[in-house]
Amino acid sequence: MPDAPLAERPFQHDRVLGLWLGLCCLTIFAMVVLGGVTRLTGSGLSMVEWEPILGVLPPLSEVEWQEAFDKYRQYPEYKLKNTGMDLTGFKEIFWLEYFHRLLGRGIGALFGLPFLYFLARRRIDPALTPRLLGLFVLGGLQGLMGWYMVQSGMVDDPHVSQYRLTAHLLLAIFIYSWMLWLVMDLLRGRNRIRMSGGWVTGGYTLVGLVLLTIASGGFVAGLRAGFTFNTFPMMNGQWLPDGLMLMEPVWRNFFENIITVQFNHRVLAMSVGTIILLFWGFARFSTDSSVVRRSLDLMLAALLLQITLGISTLLLAVPIPLAAAHQAGAVLLLSAVLNAAHQLRRPDAFAAEPA
Repeated sequence: MPDAPLAERPFQHDRVLGLWLGLCCLTIFAMVVLGGVTRLTGSGLSMVEWEPILGVLPPLSEVEWQEAFDKYRQYPEYKLKNTGMDLTGFKEIFWLEYFHRLLGRGIGALFGLPFLYFLARRRIDPALTPRLLGLFVLGGLQGLMGWYMVQSGMVDDPHVSQYRLTAHLLLAIFIYSWMLWLVMDLLRGRNRIRMSGGWVTGGYTLVGLVLLTIASGGFVAGLRAGFTFNTFPMMNGQWLPDGLMLMEPVWRNFFENIITVQFNHRVLAMSVGTIILLFWGFARFSTDSSVVRRSLDLMLAALLLQITLGISTLLLAVPIPLAAAHQAGAVLLLSAVLNAAHQLRRPDAFAAEPA
């Protein structure tokens, strides 16, 4: 994320490190999308044990599959939602969660092993080392957060907490964003970065607004709020639907009231979309840099795609492929906004800054 330049001159191994971290970013992107699919298919609670080492191997025989299924049947999701599910049905949801966890372990290896190698060979700029260590620690915490989230659905109510789900999502998004920012620093030459200016501040603000919208989407997902009020732009014929503020105390409505949560996500999405559109218009026609213009155009394209996916997902009552594409679109939009914010820091981005 936005921070001080790592060095005045590019470190000699910056390009290699940038490509390595770029590959890590792609796998995290896939992880976020696959996590959305496991949530949409109800697969996230199928693995009732957390075994970071032994859990690498799935059941390898019918006896082991039956043992895993018997453990699953002891928990509320089977008793209250999937009563009567057979072993074949259990395997379908198990494999999705298994691959989700396996990809998480793969990301840890893809990041951790090269990091140790580059560190041992002194190919990492000393100023970059603590940031990479920070990413490594956050990755470990993300695994713990995932299990903490899953545990919330193994008690009386077979639904994970929307608070824990959103925290799990945001931590993944933060790791992705920080890593992508480092990739752009490394590949674009850190000696060309400036740190101030009105347009730069505006770019950072857009990043924050998109993150806020993604957070609100996490609560929509956690409460399954997208399955209600499948009309647009009004909610079942009302601009302000009944029941917006029924809960006490008032703050609970913003996180636990399905009506309010969906309403807030709609308002945030359209408001942030409008702000991005206005920023694109003012910034694009204030710069002579073709590189900056392309980054702004890419941001606009990602915004239009995401709005289309969001409205379509809502109107069609959250079909899994479209909902997964909507989650992927959120990460793509964030990536495009981060890219634009990074390009706005170029010394040649603007001849003059706005007041």
